[in-house]
Amino acid sequence: MAKSLSKIWLRGLKRLLAIQTEHAHKTTKRIATRPARPATSKPSAKVRPIKPTEALRAPAKREAPRTARESRVRPRASAWASGSWTRSFHSAPAAPGRLVNHLQYGLYIPSGHALEAMPLVVMLHGCTQSIDEFAAGTRMNVLADRFGFAVVYPEQSKHAHSHRCWHWYDASDSAGGAETRAVVSLVDALVAEHGFDSERVYVAGISAGAGLTALLAINYPERFAAVALHSGPAFGEAHSGITAMDVMRRGARGEPAELVDEIADVKQYPGMPALIIHGDADHVVAPVNAEQLAVQFLRLNRIVDESGARKSGDIREERKGGMVMRDYVRGGRRVVRLCRVQGLAHAWSGGDDALPFHSAKGPDASALVWEFFRHQRRTGAGRAAESTATAASADAR
Repeated sequence: MAKSLSKIWLRGLKRLLAIQTEHAHKTTKRIATRPARPATSKPSAKVRPIKPTEALRAPAKREAPRTARESRVRPRASAWASGSWTRSFHSAPAAPGRLVNHLQYGLYIPSGHALEAMPLVVMLHGCTQSIDEFAAGTRMNVLADRFGFAVVYPEQSKHAHSHRCWHWYDASDSAGGAETRAVVSLVDALVAEHGFDSERVYVAGISAGAGLTALLAINYPERFAAVALHSGPAFGEAHSGITAMDVMRRGARGEPAELVDEIADVKQYPGMPALIIHGDADHVVAPVNAEQLAVQFLRLNRIVDESGARKSGDIREERKGGMVMRDYVRGGRRVVRLCRVQGLAHAWSGGDDALPFHSAKGPDASALVWEFFRHQRRTGAGRAAESTATAASADAR
């Protein structure tokens, strides 16, 4: 059995790395075959004509070809030049086996908006991603400019994991437990320093980042008003790298709602609005995980019982733009939303496909995330309290 699970782990890891390699190859090929721009017949006034004698002295030097990848989805980094992008590190609480527990991060603050009471969105990248790639690929900072919220991108260290994966499956103090504490400590420090609204702090992640998002939702519900999980695995069953790959490939084998009851006191849990986005063509994290995550967050919000049977609320489903969107509504407000994107692989929907694990296919996931977040508020932040929606979401679209 152990040998079989080891093979599953290796195959899954190879598949993940193969996606990134194939993406880089396609991008390089696209650049190589791009037709050259026709030369203009009008010389620039700034160029000095070369005399024949000068041409004989030495061969002209040719500029090295540019290798920068051009985006086919606009806008790119220049679109958020008006704001402030700061890279720094946070001294997180000590963790077993880590002499220094520094959490690298990038912070984006849009210009032209008051810092006081500004919402804060935490973005957690996936395996092999850097925060610069994640920011550029999701274009979340573009929305921050438009709607006036700050964005922080914690970055997993290669010393903690060689592929920058978060340990979402291991809640121990030396792995995922330490990582969630570090993220929460960073959020608290930023709220204290900049005066961000502690009642409007949200967290979103993709793949392993979505896994850590679920871990944050379970253990620190009083810190976050809502969560979003893109291409994420079901939680509660995996406790090692090998079993994590098994869940990603097949989904949880146990009943999703029962898994929640094993790790959380549902009766005392304050609730957590959740947005779940997944591609139907995802071969890294099987789409069944999205359905199971929906059940798990319905259980955390006490909409289903321990067997997964619905006991309250209504279901509304809509199909548009290559996406099936299912809302679970209670008391006139949306509590859990599940979005299944047709034809989307393991990538951020509607992102910049010049970067790995982002796809131009599908709706703009960043816009979906913020539209869901903006109507949620954690009242009485800092203590366990029910997350409430603003009047703007009363129609529960």
